[in-house]
Order: sequence, then C-alpha cells, then structure tokens
Amino acid sequence: MRWSEIMRARYGHDTATPRSIDILAVESSCDETAAAVIRDGRIVVSSVVASQISSHQRFGGVVPEVASRAHVEQVTVVIEQALADAHMTLADLQAIAVTHGPGLIGALFVGVTAAKTLAQVSGAPLIGVHHLAGHLYAAALSQDVEPPFLALVVSGGHTELLYVNAQGSIERLGSTRDDAAGEAYDKVARALGLGYPGGPAIQAAATGGDPTYIRFPRAMLDGDSLDFSFSGLKSAVMLHLDRERKADRSIRVADVAASFQSAVTDALVQKARLALSSTSQHTLVLAGGVAANAHLRTRLRTVCDDAGARLIVPDLRFCTDNAAMIGAAAFVRYKQGKLDDLTLTAQASIPIDQW
Repeated sequence: MRWSEIMRARYGHDTATPRSIDILAVESSCDETAAAVIRDGRIVVSSVVASQISSHQRFGGVVPEVASRAHVEQVTVVIEQALADAHMTLADLQAIAVTHGPGLIGALFVGVTAAKTLAQVSGAPLIGVHHLAGHLYAAALSQDVEPPFLALVVSGGHTELLYVNAQGSIERLGSTRDDAAGEAYDKVARALGLGYPGGPAIQAAATGGDPTYIRFPRAMLDGDSLDFSFSGLKSAVMLHLDRERKADRSIRVADVAASFQSAVTDALVQKARLALSSTSQHTLVLAGGVAANAHLRTRLRTVCDDAGARLIVPDLRFCTDNAAMIGAAAFVRYKQGKLDDLTLTAQASIPIDQW
C-alpha cells in the first residue's frame, strides 16, 4: 500500500500532514522480552524490558529453551505495561510491529504470535521488522539520522558493516565469517571467570589491565575485504589460558581482558575506517550491544574525526535489545507502505538486504 492509501484506509482521507503515528512494538529475538510505544519513529512514549540475564548467568550464556519459556511468561506482562505507561489502548494505535527474525526461533515465535493476535483483535496493520534494522534505527530515537549512512552493528549474534541508501534499502558490505564479536566476548569472559554477559564484564576487567600484555591475532586486516573473523582470536585466548594453567601460573585476568578487547577493537575500527574511505560516506552509525563499549566508541570517534565523518551512537539503553528500536524501524516501513498480514512468521535467519 502507498502512504496515501494507508491514510485513506485508516482515516478516510488523504493528507500530507497526517496525525501522529503510534506503533506498539514487540521484541523477543533472544533473552529480552520487550514492548514499547513509539510515536512518529522517534518519540519513546513507553518502553518496557524484562531481562533474563539472571536466568542465564549460571549457564554462562543464553539457553534457548529457557529463553522461550521466559518469553511466554513475560510477553503479555510487558505489552500491558507498555500500553499502561503510554496511557493507551489498542484502539489508539496505528500499527503493531514485531521482530520476526533473525534470532532464536522459539523465542521469536512467542513475540510474533502475540503481535499477530493483537493485530487481528485491533484491526491495526502488522509490520514485521528485521532485528538488525531495529539496531540501525535505534539511533533515531535520540539523534537526527537520515539515510544514506554506514552502520557497524556489533552484538552477541551479529557483526555487520551495512550501507543504508537514500531510499532506506540496506546492503551488507561485510560480516563475520565465523563468531560474532559479542559471542567472542561472552566466551572469553566465561573462560576468565568473569560471568555473563561478557561485554560489560570484559570492559570492567580491562579498565585496570595492560592492552599490550599479549599480542592476540587480528584476523583479515590485510587487503580490502570488509569481513571479520573472531574465532582465531577466541582460540588464541583459550590457548594462552591453557598454557598458563598448565604452567601453574596465575592468570592475569585484567591484562588478558585488556589485550583481548584491544584486538577486537582494532579489527572493528580498521574495517570501519576502510568502509568510510571506500564508500566516501560521512555518517557512521554504531549499533548493537557491543556499541555500549566505551573503548570502541572512543576509538571510532577518532576514526570519524580523522575522516571528517559523523559518528552516531544510540543512547546506552537502546544499544542492547529493546522494543523501542523495533518501533523506530517499523515506522520507516509504515511510511513506505510495506505492511504484513497474518501469514507473517518467525524466521531464524533473514538476509538483511532482503528485508
């Protein structure tokens, strides 16, 4: 449907200055059950997140079955709370949005089923949102950002360099060949006994460490490829820890954490620098859970300053998974008339360039 057709269907007339668009968004792709009401893609009317961190900490990572059960328990609660905080009912909404992939398939099904039910009951349009697109548009909730721009998305499940063109279409320029950076953080943190989630734990430990203590490998830095690889780095850390323990030497946790963080950051920063140079873009959006890392933000700001580019980073509360970012991305789809119907289903994997 075109924008004018949406306006005519919803309000009985066509208008260039439509009333505010309020979208209820649901997110359940991994271990956060979240709901939010977003107005015009930028204003956070309400945002509720039920975290499962305490449930997964004893396992050192997310257990899919545990996550799915928790989503079943929490999804209705967070939706009701988001509507109550916004002082709204379903009748006040112009659309229902939901993350339908990528992610843990069981977890996704919970959110998609809830959103489809609400759409059917309310008659509001349904909008399926790609999880990475949500991270891309999280920055729009606190800063003015419009395509075209480059984006570096770094999280537990994704490490991607993306290009968003003037029409809003997304092209993948590079991605990890193996482990995501956030996944490597989690596994190294667990090996160091720092707990879960790994990102904040590694950052805290690295604060007092020596980043030059050991030179861990930086993979794929030669040439013009924009892809990443972190499995070798992760393995190098494990081998170092194994050697130290076999030699009955104490693990220098802070120094290992700082050296590991430095290696990850070097790879991310170099690829971002190469992408800015090769595309001549002047805006870089940093998004995803690892975007909360202060060391990475500082290094990327220097790179952007040197390149005459602008670095945009979401507020910290919108870096990790949340429903507000899903509502922001859904608004873009709403304006384009890209709506879904009740055949929408969860998908564990969706190419971002096909969204």
